[in-house]
Amino acid sequence: MTPQDLDALLVTLRLALTSTVILLLLGIPLAWWLARTRCRLKTAVEAMVALPLVLPPTVLGFYLLIALSANGVLAGFWQALGGTGLAFTFSGLVIGSVLYSMPFVVQPLQNAFSSIEERTLEAASTLRASPLDRFFSVVLPLSRSGLITAATLGFAHTMGEFGVVLMIGGNIPGQTQVLSIAIYDHVESLEYDQAHLLSAGLLVFSFCLLFLIYAMLGRTNSKGLDR
Repeated sequence: MTPQDLDALLVTLRLALTSTVILLLLGIPLAWWLARTRCRLKTAVEAMVALPLVLPPTVLGFYLLIALSANGVLAGFWQALGGTGLAFTFSGLVIGSVLYSMPFVVQPLQNAFSSIEERTLEAASTLRASPLDRFFSVVLPLSRSGLITAATLGFAHTMGEFGVVLMIGGNIPGQTQVLSIAIYDHVESLEYDQAHLLSAGLLVFSFCLLFLIYAMLGRTNSKGLDR
């Protein structure tokens, strides 16, 4: 691997880790609200969250680029807080990745939260557990498989992003160039050996990650059946 490829790997891992943490912090309360609420806006919110599943990445990237540009809404708000520009920066990549990977985190969590029976929460309530205590001591442990799936899908999806990150961050080595863009550069330059190396690495990593997750979920489900 070339030094530029190593930089792309580090940027990709940093982006995936940062985005996954933010996605969990935002996705857990959002998924809990969607699983429990009877608000009329629920359907609209679910549609907005799922929009990246059907929307072409370049469309989302284009509108995010406008919003993150110097005169954009998000950039203006960010600069008012003392930040710098967002377009073609790592911070811009994080914003785009979080929005694009949101359904891969929220939907597994929402399904996990919806599967929890109401009587379980009522039993915890009779033991004088506060709503916050019930959430951390009952809901999250019972939703372990959903949490694992959400974190894995969010991380893996960010690792393979191309269209959104290219539109928002461009192709700046060491700053916004991720592995998917580096592979594209190698193919465009007819450097197939380097492209094979990076592609095979991502393929093996993705398979091993999913294999471990499915193994963990299988053990969790088997323990639940044993009980």
